[in-house]
Amino acid sequence: MGAQTLVVPGNFPIGCFPSYLTTGVSGVSNNEGYDPITGCLTKLNEFSEYHNKMLQTKLNQIRELNPNVVVIYADYYNAAMQIYNSPDEYGFTNGVLKACCGGGGPYNYNASIRCGDASTILCDEPDKSVSWDGVHLTEAAYKLIFKSLFQGQYTTPEFYSLCPRPSTSKGTVISSSSI
Repeated sequence: MGAQTLVVPGNFPIGCFPSYLTTGVSGVSNNEGYDPITGCLTKLNEFSEYHNKMLQTKLNQIRELNPNVVVIYADYYNAAMQIYNSPDEYGFTNGVLKACCGGGGPYNYNASIRCGDASTILCDEPDKSVSWDGVHLTEAAYKLIFKSLFQGQYTTPEFYSLCPRPSTSKGTVISSSSI
Protein backbone atom coordinates (compact mmCIF):
# COMPACT_ATOMS: atom_id res chain seq x y z
CA MET A 1 0.00 0.00 0.00
CA GLY A 2 3.07 2.24 -0.06
CA ALA A 3 3.91 2.54 3.63
CA GLN A 4 7.63 2.94 4.24
CA THR A 5 7.76 3.08 8.04
CA LEU A 6 5.40 1.49 10.55
CA VAL A 7 5.42 1.68 14.35
CA VAL A 8 3.67 -1.23 16.05
CA PRO A 9 3.09 -0.93 19.80
CA GLY A 10 3.26 -3.86 22.15
CA ASN A 11 0.91 -4.36 25.06
CA PHE A 12 1.21 -2.54 28.40
CA PRO A 13 1.73 -4.47 31.64
CA ILE A 14 -2.03 -4.86 32.15
CA GLY A 15 -1.51 -6.64 35.46
CA CYS A 16 -0.58 -3.22 36.89
CA PHE A 17 -3.75 -1.46 35.76
CA PRO A 18 -6.27 -0.63 38.53
CA SER A 19 -9.17 -2.00 36.46
CA TYR A 20 -7.57 -5.46 36.28
CA LEU A 21 -6.29 -5.33 39.86
CA THR A 22 -9.83 -4.60 41.04
CA THR A 23 -11.43 -7.44 39.11
CA GLY A 24 -8.51 -9.75 39.89
CA VAL A 25 -7.68 -13.09 38.39
CA SER A 26 -9.40 -16.33 39.33
CA GLY A 27 -7.27 -18.39 41.64
CA VAL A 28 -5.44 -15.36 43.06
CA SER A 29 -5.93 -14.86 46.76
CA ASN A 30 -4.23 -12.74 49.40
CA ASN A 31 -0.67 -12.03 48.22
CA GLU A 32 -0.38 -15.05 45.94
CA GLY A 33 -0.26 -14.10 42.30
CA TYR A 34 1.01 -10.57 42.92
CA ASP A 35 4.53 -9.44 42.10
CA PRO A 36 6.22 -8.76 45.47
CA ILE A 37 8.04 -5.69 44.12
CA THR A 38 5.35 -3.98 42.06
CA GLY A 39 2.11 -5.39 43.45
CA CYS A 40 0.96 -6.16 39.89
CA LEU A 41 -0.88 -9.33 38.91
CA THR A 42 1.83 -11.73 37.72
CA LYS A 43 -0.32 -13.87 35.41
CA LEU A 44 -1.70 -10.87 33.51
CA ASN A 45 1.77 -9.41 33.05
CA GLU A 46 3.03 -12.79 31.86
CA PHE A 47 0.15 -12.78 29.37
CA SER A 48 1.21 -9.29 28.15
CA GLU A 49 4.80 -10.47 27.80
CA TYR A 50 3.69 -13.55 25.86
CA HIS A 51 1.56 -11.40 23.55
CA ASN A 52 4.50 -9.08 22.94
CA LYS A 53 6.85 -11.98 22.22
CA MET A 54 4.44 -13.43 19.65
CA LEU A 55 3.92 -9.98 18.12
CA GLN A 56 7.68 -9.51 17.72
CA THR A 57 7.97 -12.91 16.05
CA LYS A 58 5.35 -11.87 13.48
CA LEU A 59 6.99 -8.47 12.99
CA ASN A 60 10.30 -10.21 12.23
CA GLN A 61 8.51 -12.26 9.57
CA ILE A 62 7.01 -9.10 8.09
CA ARG A 63 10.47 -7.47 8.05
CA GLU A 64 11.88 -10.44 6.14
CA LEU A 65 9.07 -10.34 3.58
CA ASN A 66 9.33 -6.55 3.18
CA PRO A 67 13.01 -5.56 3.37
CA ASN A 68 12.31 -2.04 2.02
CA VAL A 69 9.87 -1.23 4.83
CA VAL A 70 10.97 -0.17 8.30
CA VAL A 71 8.88 -1.92 10.96
CA ILE A 72 9.51 -0.55 14.44
CA TYR A 73 8.34 -2.40 17.54
CA ALA A 74 7.46 -0.05 20.41
CA ASP A 75 8.05 -1.83 23.72
CA TYR A 76 5.25 -0.29 25.79
CA TYR A 77 5.57 -3.05 28.36
CA ASN A 78 9.14 -2.35 29.47
CA ALA A 79 8.85 1.39 28.99
CA ALA A 80 5.96 1.33 31.47
CA MET A 81 7.48 -1.26 33.82
CA GLN A 82 10.31 1.10 34.69
CA ILE A 83 7.64 3.27 36.35
CA TYR A 84 6.11 0.36 38.29
CA ASN A 85 9.52 -0.89 39.40
CA SER A 86 10.77 2.52 40.61
CA PRO A 87 7.83 4.94 40.87
CA ASP A 88 9.51 7.39 43.27
CA GLU A 89 12.48 7.76 40.92
CA TYR A 90 10.12 9.17 38.30
CA GLY A 91 8.00 11.29 40.67
CA PHE A 92 4.98 8.99 40.86
CA THR A 93 4.23 9.23 44.56
CA ASN A 94 0.40 9.01 44.63
CA GLY A 95 0.15 5.23 44.76
CA VAL A 96 1.35 3.78 41.50
CA LEU A 97 -1.46 1.19 41.31
CA LYS A 98 -4.36 3.51 42.20
CA ALA A 99 -6.43 5.42 39.67
CA CYS A 100 -6.32 9.19 40.09
CA CYS A 101 -9.97 9.56 39.08
CA GLY A 102 -12.18 6.72 40.18
CA GLY A 103 -14.78 5.10 42.34
CA GLY A 104 -13.03 4.17 45.57
CA GLY A 105 -11.68 0.90 46.87
CA PRO A 106 -8.05 -0.12 47.22
CA TYR A 107 -7.28 0.84 43.60
CA ASN A 108 -9.81 3.71 43.34
CA TYR A 109 -11.55 1.88 40.52
CA ASN A 110 -15.18 0.87 40.15
CA ALA A 111 -16.47 -0.13 36.71
CA SER A 112 -19.87 1.39 37.59
CA ILE A 113 -18.45 4.83 38.42
CA ARG A 114 -16.91 6.79 35.59
CA CYS A 115 -14.47 9.64 35.96
CA GLY A 116 -16.60 12.79 36.16
CA ASP A 117 -19.59 11.19 37.90
CA ALA A 118 -20.83 12.96 41.02
CA SER A 119 -19.39 10.26 43.29
CA THR A 120 -15.94 10.26 41.64
CA ILE A 121 -12.92 10.42 43.93
CA LEU A 122 -10.24 12.61 42.32
CA CYS A 123 -6.61 12.84 43.40
CA ASP A 124 -5.05 16.24 44.08
CA GLU A 125 -1.95 15.80 41.90
CA PRO A 126 -2.59 13.81 38.69
CA ASP A 127 1.01 14.37 37.55
CA LYS A 128 2.15 12.19 40.48
CA SER A 129 -0.17 9.32 39.48
CA VAL A 130 0.36 6.66 36.82
CA SER A 131 -3.24 5.71 36.11
CA TRP A 132 -5.85 8.32 35.26
CA ASP A 133 -9.07 6.30 35.42
CA GLY A 134 -7.95 2.71 35.94
CA VAL A 135 -7.82 2.01 32.21
CA HIS A 136 -5.84 4.95 30.79
CA LEU A 137 -2.55 6.37 32.00
CA THR A 138 -2.00 9.96 33.08
CA GLU A 139 -0.35 12.53 30.86
CA ALA A 140 2.77 12.35 33.06
CA ALA A 141 3.04 8.58 32.60
CA TYR A 142 2.51 8.79 28.85
CA LYS A 143 5.15 11.53 28.65
CA LEU A 144 7.75 9.32 30.34
CA ILE A 145 6.83 6.37 28.12
CA PHE A 146 7.09 8.63 25.04
CA LYS A 147 10.57 9.76 26.05
CA SER A 148 11.61 6.16 26.73
CA LEU A 149 10.44 5.10 23.28
CA PHE A 150 11.64 7.98 21.16
CA GLN A 151 14.75 9.00 23.07
CA GLY A 152 15.69 5.70 24.67
CA GLN A 153 16.06 2.02 24.13
CA TYR A 154 12.47 0.80 24.04
CA THR A 155 12.02 0.44 20.28
CA THR A 156 13.40 -2.17 17.89
CA PRO A 157 15.17 -0.83 15.95
CA GLU A 158 15.89 2.23 18.10
CA PHE A 159 14.44 5.44 16.71
CA TYR A 160 17.77 7.24 16.84
CA SER A 161 19.26 4.76 14.43
CA LEU A 162 16.52 5.63 11.92
CA CYS A 163 15.55 9.20 12.65
CA PRO A 164 18.44 11.38 13.72
CA ARG A 165 17.52 14.38 15.84
CA PRO A 166 16.80 17.52 13.86
CA SER A 167 19.15 20.40 14.48
CA THR A 168 18.69 24.14 14.32
CA SER A 169 20.54 26.32 11.85
CA LYS A 170 23.24 26.84 14.50
CA GLY A 171 23.80 23.11 14.75
CA THR A 172 22.33 22.68 18.23
CA VAL A 173 19.95 19.86 18.96
CA ILE A 174 16.31 20.64 19.58
CA SER A 175 15.28 19.07 22.88
CA SER A 176 11.87 17.60 23.57
CA SER A 177 11.37 20.21 26.31
CA SER A 178 11.55 22.96 23.70
CA ILE A 179 8.90 21.35 21.50
